[in-house]
This record gives sequence, structure tokens and C-alpha cells, in this order.
Amino acid sequence: MGRSKIVILAVAAMSLPLSAFGAGGIVKTPNSVAPDRYVYYPGTESLAKDEIRLFACGTGMPAARRDQAATCFLVETGNGDKFLFDVGTGSMMNVAALMIPYDFLDKVFISHLHTDHWGDLATLWAGGWTAGRTKPLRIWGPSGATPEMGTQYAVDHFLKAFNWDAATRNFKLNPEPGKITVKEFDYKGENQVIYQENDVTIRSWPAIHAGDGPVSFALEYAGLKIVIGGDTFPNKWFMKHAQDADIAIHECFLTPDTLVQWYGQSPQQALGVGTAVHTAPQAFGKVMSTLKPRHAIAYHFLNEEATRYAIYDGIRQTYDGPVSMAADNMVWNISKDKIVERMTVSTNQAWAVSGPTPAPAPLKAGVADPMTDFIRQGRWEGVKEALAPVVEGFKKEHPDAFGK
Repeated sequence: MGRSKIVILAVAAMSLPLSAFGAGGIVKTPNSVAPDRYVYYPGTESLAKDEIRLFACGTGMPAARRDQAATCFLVETGNGDKFLFDVGTGSMMNVAALMIPYDFLDKVFISHLHTDHWGDLATLWAGGWTAGRTKPLRIWGPSGATPEMGTQYAVDHFLKAFNWDAATRNFKLNPEPGKITVKEFDYKGENQVIYQENDVTIRSWPAIHAGDGPVSFALEYAGLKIVIGGDTFPNKWFMKHAQDADIAIHECFLTPDTLVQWYGQSPQQALGVGTAVHTAPQAFGKVMSTLKPRHAIAYHFLNEEATRYAIYDGIRQTYDGPVSMAADNMVWNISKDKIVERMTVSTNQAWAVSGPTPAPAPLKAGVADPMTDFIRQGRWEGVKEALAPVVEGFKKEHPDAFGK
């Protein structure tokens, strides 16, 4: 595949210098707007019909960090669809900051069941339910070597673990958005189609990580191909089915030295985890120099001054093509003629944004009240008089909801 233009408009760990691209363009008068911003402001740009936008909403590891959530990639296609690939612990804060209506964030594809790849499902599930989602979540995920190692089992028991949460919300909210549907697919399927709607095709193939079950994904739209590897050691399926990728995302782990010095691992554990369970930088580079994607993205390492240079140097021992060292809130716009990398600028205090479908009213009929008389009779009626004008005034403001 021929190399098209790669434009890196934001520097976040080892990208090319901004001066190489004239960031901001030329400002010709004191009141001019810089023609080419090197940041992305959510909700300010419409995608072209044949374009894809990719967000890194989580790029880190199981150990929590304020500036780097666990794995999550959001893909937006030019037809308006949005797909979450993994929802690792902490990642929903970055997703929420994009201020996308939760009704549009109902499709989740899980690569495997480590917490750093699905630990924030609870936040998406309950947060979206309370902030405007009007329909159930839809989850696609792999089976396991046995039923109890698969996605269906995991989600069934997730809902059991959060039974109190669901039961108490079902009575006060509409229960429909609190449901989760699961489409479990065979983790052994090779380049199998697991989703095909609205001109978007998503495929999966096996990955090698920790045990049977993990998979990699490829999303195809408008002649573009985005490959999301999940966690995996380099494997024959990735090398076969990631061919012709416009974007190839593959894990690239911390070096064994870093795992010992900064992550608290023993030398024996660090060597095994860093070179046999995960993908070492030199191995990542070999994968990409063999595949030759239009653009490679390395993720799944703690990205800071103490770590990124050794990883980057390792990659460059075996690969000299275009690469991003992923950090949270990086964003790429992908089209046939160019790939543009920037950083997302978003608020720390984002409100949920309503979608086109009004939030459903509570459905009291047939829903059990989880509160017993013992607790209900403990209410202090001393606030009744103070609340009365608030309640009546609100009902008058919303006559269609409460009647005249």
C-alpha cells in the first residue's frame, strides 16, 4: 500500500516536531484565526462521509493513574456511528469529556476480560442510564475455552454483582436503559464478521494473551481499515489479517528494566511479562515493519519522561515508519489522502448531552419497590412544607409530564 500524507499536528510523546508541519498555519492579521489548529475541540467538526475519527480514551495499564486510563478506543465513522473498543478502568472520564450523547455510545466491543479492558463497564452502564441513555447497552465479546470464561458469563455475573444498583434504579428510572444485551462470538473465529450494519463491518481473530479468549478487531468503513489489537503477543493471525491497515494499533509494553525500576516487579516477572506475555518494543517494531500500515499506534505503556524514550528507541531498532506513542486524548482523523493526529482539548466538568430521543419516564407498573416500610417510615416529615412549593413549581413547568 502506498504511503499517504501523515500530518501530526500535536506532540504527545515522540511525535515529530510541530515546526515540521507549521502548526497553526500562517496568521496574516492580528485578528485572524489560525487556519490549522493542532488540537481538536469535541463537537466542533463534522466528519466527512468517507472519513473516520479515532480517539484514544485509555492507553495505560491496570495500575490507576490520573493522567492515563486503562484501554479504550472510540471510533466514529462518517455515517454517524460510534463504537467503543474496550472500556478499561477510568476510561469513561475521557469518553464523557467528549460530550457525546449516551444514546450514541451503546455499542461496545470487548477484546478480553481483564479489568483494564472492561473495568469501566459499570460507569458506562450506570452513568449512561442516569444521564439520558434510552435503550440497552449492546456488547460484543469473545467466548472462552469454557462457558464461565466467556463474555456472556462475565456480563451475567456483572449484573448479579450490581443487582442492588439495578433494583433500586429500576423503580425510580425506566429499567430499559439498564439492560445489557450480549452477542458472544467464537474467539477461535479467524477474520470472522461479528458486526455488519450501515456500511460498517467489524471482524475478529484470535489473540495470544494470558489464556484462551482474547481477540483482535478490524473495523472496515468507506474503504478504510482500522485494526485494534487488544492485548496480544505477536501472532500469525494479526500478521495475516492486519494487512492493508490504514491504522494498526498494537500493544507495546514497558521494558523489563522499567518494570523492575518503576513498576515494582521482580526481574524474573519483568522479563516474562515484558517479552513473552506482552509485546516488547523491538517486537512491536518488527510487526509494523513487516505489515507496513499507513500509520502505527503503540499503546499499553505508562507514557512519561521516565519510560517513553527507551520504548521509542526499541521500536526504532526494527521499524522506521510512521508511529504514534499513544497517550490519553490523542485523536486521529483518517481519510484516503491523509491521517491527521492531534490532541483533544476538553473540559473537566462536562455535562451529559441529550440525544434526539427524550429520556423515558419511570415505569412503575410491574417494577418492585425495593424499599421496605421499615425504611420508608423513617422519613422525616419536617421538610414536607419546605419541599411543597419546589415540587408544585416544577410540575407546573412540565405540564406534559405531570398533567395540568
